[in-house]
Order: sequence, then structure tokens, then C-alpha cells
Amino acid sequence: MDQGRLEPVLVVIPTYNERENLEPIVTRLHAALPTAHVLVVDDGSPDGTGDLADKLAASDDRVNVLHRTEKAGLGAAYIAGFGWALERDYAVVVEMDADGSHAPEDLPRMLDALGDADLVLGSRYVPGGKVVNWPWHRQFISRGGNVYARLALGAKPRDITGGFRAFRRAVLEKLKLHTVASQGYCFQIDLAWRTIEAGFTVVEVPITFTERERGESKMSGSIVREAYLRVTKWGLRRRGTQLVKLFKR
Repeated sequence: MDQGRLEPVLVVIPTYNERENLEPIVTRLHAALPTAHVLVVDDGSPDGTGDLADKLAASDDRVNVLHRTEKAGLGAAYIAGFGWALERDYAVVVEMDADGSHAPEDLPRMLDALGDADLVLGSRYVPGGKVVNWPWHRQFISRGGNVYARLALGAKPRDITGGFRAFRRAVLEKLKLHTVASQGYCFQIDLAWRTIEAGFTVVEVPITFTERERGESKMSGSIVREAYLRVTKWGLRRRGTQLVKLFKR
């Protein structure tokens, strides 16, 4: 594992109709981590989120904005943000939601853990982690998705679907990001699994996940179906590879 520097840090925040939430989360982030830079990746929000992001950037050189012309999904937004980071000198790249569900106050502990890891997952489902104000059906989908992914892929993380995480630059440089097509929380499974498969060290740090107070969740049935189908495909491919190795002995 590369034990190199952990500064500067870029926090990538994808947005679509998050005008009410954006400024409060950026303010909390900079209170918790004053030196961190922010990249708002806005997918052409009709509510003016992009305009607000531009105003924040104009008044604070720690804030940057990447405008995209259409709503292309969470995965595509993060891939664009990662590409922007890799074109610059950032040593650590963080994924964080705009809606306040991820507490920026947890980020310093996650960055501390990155000293002994390549990818740190903010985890709701390890001791010390918790979920606040989530309806039972959302918890059922989330926990069920994590259990299924662990069984199908043989992956150890207990919260492989979570979207609050910190990557060392070396991970994103090695992963073939241009081949990532998954969206939704399937994107999170995809990148964590690729990181594990590439031999990087992945650790989990407990976080508190709080359901958004303003705006609408982006979760949908199509996102759940995509995750189920892709994870099933990856799991079958993994089993097939194991069988081939077994018969070659």
C-alpha cells in the first residue's frame, strides 16, 4: 500500500435539485475540515442548484463547480468528478451526498483511517454505525442489498453500498473508470469491488447516516433492479472463475 501524502483533499458532491441543502452541507464540511476543497458536480438542476454552486465558488476558492448538461445519474457524475480530480494534484478524493445524510463531522475520522488503507468506507453497519429516521422499507432494501452483495461477491465489507467514502489517488488511477457503467448504489458496489479485486486495502469506519430533511430521495425501483442484476452477473462470473481455477489444479 502506498503510504504517501493525504493532502490535498477533494470532496466530490453530486447534485440534482439540492439547492436547499447545498450551502448548509458545504458550510458544515468546512467547519469540520477547513482545508478541504469541494467539487460540486451538478447535472443541470432546474431548481438553480448550479447557480448557487457558482455563487459559492465565486466567494470561496475552496469550492469548484462542474456543470453537466443532463441528469445522467450518480455514477456518471462521480466518474466525471474523479476525472476532474485526477487532472489536478489531489491526493485524496471523497464521495459525499449533498442532502445532509452524510455527516461531514465523520470525515476527519475517515481520513485518519486512510493512513492505513487505500479506501475507507463510511459504514452504517459496523459497531458504532447507525441509521437515523429511515423508514423500515429503506433499511430492509439497504441491509438486504449489502447481505446479497457480500454473499454473491464474497466481499467482506458490511456496508459496500454506502456512498460516503474516501479514496487514495492511487486507487482511482489504477481502476479503469472509463469502463464503469453502473449507476445508483450499484455504482458504489462496483467501485468497492473493483478496489478489492485490484488488491487494495479497504477498511470501514462507523458513521451516522441521517435521512434527508429537505428534498426528495433519488432511490427508485430501477436502481434496486440494476444493482440486483449487475451483482448477480458479477457473482456468477466470480464463481465461474473459481471453478476454472479448481479444474486446472
